[in-house]
Amino acid sequence: MRIHSFHIVAGLMMGLLVACSAMADQSSSQAPYGHGGDTKHPNGVVGISLMIGAERIGEPAVLYVGMAHPEGPAYKAGLRHGDEVTSVDGKPVTGKSYEEVVHMIRGEAGTVVKMQVKNEKGVHELSVERVAGDKLKHPAESHGKSEY
Repeated sequence: MRIHSFHIVAGLMMGLLVACSAMADQSSSQAPYGHGGDTKHPNGVVGISLMIGAERIGEPAVLYVGMAHPEGPAYKAGLRHGDEVTSVDGKPVTGKSYEEVVHMIRGEAGTVVKMQVKNEKGVHELSVERVAGDKLKHPAESHGKSEY
């Protein structure tokens, strides 16, 4: 799937908003990667950061994988940068808020989440086992972005 420059700009803007708001709720001793001790979400993550994009203003937004941690379970399951997330555990993400989708993806470490994604190869369902957020190390290119 080709990502247009508008998608990148919209994704970066949303990523900055989400990262900044998440970081504002944390003390400086907490790592933003995997949300550290964030009590709003279970501790299990799949190792991705998400972007929101749309072709034009007013069109429905779509959710893209901005980055897949190279050692994370999502990457190992086949999730890649630019893949569009269409459903989580059989529930469409269309019409859901960013926070709702994050809550759908996260869960207890050791449990499995099924994610349907669309890319240039078609539509695929991937089963991804969540890991504890503190198990994933910060890759150099993460820029401090939160992982889900």
